[in-house]
Amino acid sequence: MRDSVLYISEMIDAVLSIEDFTHNMGREDFLKDEKTKSAVVRQFEILGEAAKALPEDVQSMEPDVPWNRIAGMRDRLIHAYFAVDYKLVWDTIENELSALKAGLDRLYKDMKK
Repeated sequence: MRDSVLYISEMIDAVLSIEDFTHNMGREDFLKDEKTKSAVVRQFEILGEAAKALPEDVQSMEPDVPWNRIAGMRDRLIHAYFAVDYKLVWDTIENELSALKAGLDRLYKDMKK
């Protein structure tokens, strides 16, 4: 269980980093900024690695978190090399990151009880 708490903490840190890296940034700014794109993709890779490491019983404690999609995105980012779809990355930031953060926060608090 202790390792799971650490993985969830790493996932929360990755989400916070993505938010920090893209703060006050619009889609077009993001798409033009190679450093930010690279940094954000790395954080999504960390999210996916940690999600894959969590046991199913821990994942089932927060069914609203799309565990398989997080792991799948990591796989696509790692193996896509020159074909990363940065528009999809941005859409994920815009449309899914805050819900993911909320789910991870709930899970972290539940596990720390």
